[in-house]
Amino acid sequence: MDSFFGFGQSAEIDIILDGAATRRTAEVKTEDGKKERLFLFFDGESLSGKVNITLKRPGYKLEHQGIKIEFLGQIELYYDRGNQHEFTSLVKELARPGELHHNTSYDFDFNQVEKPYEVYTGTNVKLRYFLRVTVVRRLTDLVKEVDLAVHTLSSYPEMNSSIKMEVGIEDSLHIEFEYNKSKYHLKDVIVGKIYFLLVRIKIRHMEIAIIRRETTGSGPNVFNENETIAKYEIMDGSPVRGESIPIRVFLAGYDLTPTMRDINKKFSVRYYLNLVLVDEEERRYFKQQEITLWRKGDRIRKSLQMAPVPVTTPTNGESDQVQAFEKIPTPVSEEPSLEDSPVEEPAPNPAPPEEIPRVESYAEGVPAEDA
Repeated sequence: MDSFFGFGQSAEIDIILDGAATRRTAEVKTEDGKKERLFLFFDGESLSGKVNITLKRPGYKLEHQGIKIEFLGQIELYYDRGNQHEFTSLVKELARPGELHHNTSYDFDFNQVEKPYEVYTGTNVKLRYFLRVTVVRRLTDLVKEVDLAVHTLSSYPEMNSSIKMEVGIEDSLHIEFEYNKSKYHLKDVIVGKIYFLLVRIKIRHMEIAIIRRETTGSGPNVFNENETIAKYEIMDGSPVRGESIPIRVFLAGYDLTPTMRDINKKFSVRYYLNLVLVDEEERRYFKQQEITLWRKGDRIRKSLQMAPVPVTTPTNGESDQVQAFEKIPTPVSEEPSLEDSPVEEPAPNPAPPEEIPRVESYAEGVPAEDA
């Protein structure tokens, strides 16, 4: 019964990281929706520190079959709990089998550790990094785990292509919408405008939303979860021809992550701007546009950064395309379904998908577009 509760009555394990007093922390969402602050690391950073084992009873000896520390990166799919997929696994042996007669401290060092993905806790999936110390015993091991936050940094050119498109309903509504960029860092501002070219239906209001789509699984077992991160009403009342509506959305205040594409072939996280028009008969029309979100490195992290990765941004040939809005039948749910796609695809010659460039090495495959 020594280790039935907590880490056991016989000994206590503590993991002390070097530089903990000055190391930055980051908030990470837990499965129950709460937030916890964890020590923050980046790809290529080393992890070092001490493992302290404190015996709880004076004169007590702790027999063990070996002591080890592991650095692990795991992905867990909630519908397949208990089957963790490890993408990073490093082990250091701290002590060979023997006995502990007094409190003992062990140094550890994982040098320049690869951390290819960002931590993420979603609706159906969790990606975590953690240190685990195990005191191997005959009956029940003593185990201590400490979770760590990992952020991935990216670099894009200052200029990237704007999103410009004409959409509408034949002979009833033509509008042109434009967003200043297609790629935004997590503290960026989305600036755009809506310009009405033809208005023959009575529009009551218009709103814009940021949608997060989490995709897990593969093949026939694909699960999509859509979450509305933010929603703004950008117009109230019927517009007239020639009217222009400005858009300005500040991203810094929202719980956003970088765009993640085909992470270890287990899941993806993508973001969309959803433009919705509602007419006086409560019919809703929407047009969805994917955007790329990325995490910008700050000055403190410059010592870790390599030269920015050059990115070739495909030209956008959508500006002279007239599209039809997807009409949402009445009644509709409060949040428009993202499974509906526009009547026509926006780009006649779609550019090949591109990966998110990273400051450190980060090879990601880009899956085929969802229907």
